[in-house]
Amino acid sequence: MKNGKKPAAMTATPVSPSCKPLLPLILGVAAFWLALAPANAVEIKNSECLECHGEEDAEPFINGHLFEGSVHADNQCVSCHSDITEAMHDTPLKKVDCSECHDIESEIYLQSSHGQALRKGRDQAATCKDCHGDAHRIVYSKNPESPINRGNIANTCARCHGDVEEMKKFNLHQLAPIDSYEHSVHGLANQNDGSFAATCTDCHGSHNLLKSTNPESKLYWRNIPNTCGKCHENIARTFSRSVHGEAVAEGVKDAPTCTDCHGEHEIAAVASADSKVSSANISETCASCHAAERIVTKYRLPKFAVETYMDSYHGLSMRLGSVTAANCSSCHGKHDILPSSDPRSSIHPENLRKTCSVCHAGVTDLVARGQIHSGTRPGMQKTASSVVRNIYVILFLVVLGGMLFHNALDLFHKLREHFKKLKASEGGPHRMTVNERIQHAILATTFIVLGYTGFALVNPDAWWARPFVGNTYDFRGYGHRLMAILFIGLSVYHFGYVCFTKRGRWQIKQLAPRWSDFVHFGQMIGFYMGLRKERARFEHYSYIEKAEYWALVWGSVIMVLTGALMTFNTWTLAHFPKWFLDVCIAIHYYEAILACAAIIIWHFYFVMFDPEEYPVKWTFISGREGPSDKERLSPEESTIGKKKEKKAAQKETRE
Repeated sequence: MKNGKKPAAMTATPVSPSCKPLLPLILGVAAFWLALAPANAVEIKNSECLECHGEEDAEPFINGHLFEGSVHADNQCVSCHSDITEAMHDTPLKKVDCSECHDIESEIYLQSSHGQALRKGRDQAATCKDCHGDAHRIVYSKNPESPINRGNIANTCARCHGDVEEMKKFNLHQLAPIDSYEHSVHGLANQNDGSFAATCTDCHGSHNLLKSTNPESKLYWRNIPNTCGKCHENIARTFSRSVHGEAVAEGVKDAPTCTDCHGEHEIAAVASADSKVSSANISETCASCHAAERIVTKYRLPKFAVETYMDSYHGLSMRLGSVTAANCSSCHGKHDILPSSDPRSSIHPENLRKTCSVCHAGVTDLVARGQIHSGTRPGMQKTASSVVRNIYVILFLVVLGGMLFHNALDLFHKLREHFKKLKASEGGPHRMTVNERIQHAILATTFIVLGYTGFALVNPDAWWARPFVGNTYDFRGYGHRLMAILFIGLSVYHFGYVCFTKRGRWQIKQLAPRWSDFVHFGQMIGFYMGLRKERARFEHYSYIEKAEYWALVWGSVIMVLTGALMTFNTWTLAHFPKWFLDVCIAIHYYEAILACAAIIIWHFYFVMFDPEEYPVKWTFISGREGPSDKERLSPEESTIGKKKEKKAAQKETRE
C-alpha cells in the first residue's frame, strides 16, 4: 500500500454519491425477491421429474414428447409446482395457480361470469384447464390441435354447453346454444369450409365473458352493433347512421339491434327460408315492433303501418307466398332505414321515384302523390281511395240490401203457394209431427250457434269472429253457454219424449239398428257400382238416417259431459289432474269439428244437395215426405210389420 494506494485487485468502481441513499433499498428488494424465489428452481430439472412421470403407469403420466411441443416447453416443472423441494416428493400437491404467470388474464377471468360463478362455489364453472386443455400439452391457439383454435372453439364450449340437461340447472338465456349455432350461417360456414366465420368467443368474449345484462358485456344490447361490426364493418357503419342505430346510441333500449332482426345463435342466411329477414319473413319480423301497441304509442310511430301494408297489393301477395312482392326492406331499406322526412331516406318524397322504379320501371314523380300503404283505418288521412270505399259501402247497403229484400218477398210468396198446393193435395204421409219439427228447429238453432260461438273462441282472428272481438261484455261466452243450456234441455225433453210417449216409443223402435240395415247398405253399394239394377227399399228409416241419429246421441253425450267439466273447471281441477282437463278440452274441440263436418258432408247432402231433394227437403217445415221417401216399404212390408203379422198368425193358429 505504498503511497496510500490500494492494489489493483482490490479496487472497485466507486458508487455515485447520488445513488448512495438508494443502495439500502435496492439491496433490500433484491434480498426480498431472493427469499421468495423457490430454492429448487434450478436444482430440480424436468428430466428428473420425467424419470417417474414419464412412465405410462405413472399418476399423472406426462408425455415428454407432447410437453416439449407445448407452450410451456421452456418452463421447469417446479415453475408451476413451486411447492416441490426435492425430486422425490409427497402428494397431493397444491393446486397450480396460473395467475403467477398470467396475472392479467387471471384478473380479467375472475371478473367474468365463469370466474364469478367459481367464486360462488360452483365447481362446474369453466376454468383455464377446461378451455385450454392439460397444462402439460397446451399449444398455441393457431395450432389446429388447440382446443381454442377457431375451428375447435365451438366443440370446446360444447363440452359444457352442449349438455342441455346439465345447463338447465343454471337458468341460462339459451338452453341449447350449441345446436342452434351449428345450424346457423356461422356454424355451417365453419363446419363446411373451415372459414373464419364468427364463433363463440367472437361474440361472447373469452376471458372477459360476461352476461348479456352486464353493460360491459360484448352482448349487452348497446354493444351488439360494435360486436357484430368487428366482422361486418361496413354494415355497422351504415347501421350507426340509421334511425335505429342513432336510437341505440342515444340509449333507447327498445330500438332494434342486429340480433333483434337476424336472431342470435340461430342466424340463417338471408336467402334461406328460415331466416328472420328473408323475403317471406321480414314483414313479420318488422311487425314484432311496428305492430306492438306499446312501442307504436311510446315512440309515436304510424299506428296502422303494418295493417295497411298487409291489406295492400304487396302485402296480400306476400301473404299468399310471393317472394318477389315488395316487403318492408324493399322500400325502407335494410341497415340504412331513415325517417321519411330525412332527404337521405329511400322513402323521402324526392326519392320515391327511384325507389319504386326498382320494380316498376318508368314511374314518374307522380308516385309520391298519395298514400303508399293502401287501406283505410280510423284516424288515417282521407284519400281518394277511401272516398271510393265509402261510396261502395253505401252501394252495398242500397243495391245488395234491395236485392235481398226483393228476393225475400219472392221466396216468401213462393213458399206460401207451395204449402197451399201441398195442403190441397194432402201431400204425402206425415214423417214428422209438429212436436218433432219444433224439436228439430231448436236442435238446428242451438247446434249452429254453438258451433259458431265455439269456433270463434279458437279462431279469434278470423273475419267471421270479429263481432265478438273487442267487446267488454262477453257476448260469445254467454251466448255459447245459453245455447248449451237450451241444448241440454232439449236432450232431456227428447229422452222423455222417446220413453214416455207412444209416438216416441214407436220412433225409437223404428230407429233401432237391425241386420236389414247392413243388408240395405250392401245392396246400395252394389247398385252404385252397377252390380244391381234396383235400389234397396228402406223401411221407415234408412241406415243413413239411423247413422245420423245415433251419431247425434253419442256426440251429444260427449259434448255435454266435456262441456260441463270445462264450465265448472274449478271443481274439475279440484278432483282431477290438469291433464284430465286438457283431455276434456281436446275431446270437446275435436268432437265439435267431427260433428260439424258430419252434418255438412252427410246430413246436408241428403236434405239439400241430393238432386232428388234440391234445393231442400221441406219435411222439417211441412212434416210431409220428400221425393226420396216415395220408394220406402209400407209399414206392413217392414221388418216390424212382418213380425206383427207373424205373431198374429201364430195367435190365430193357437186359437
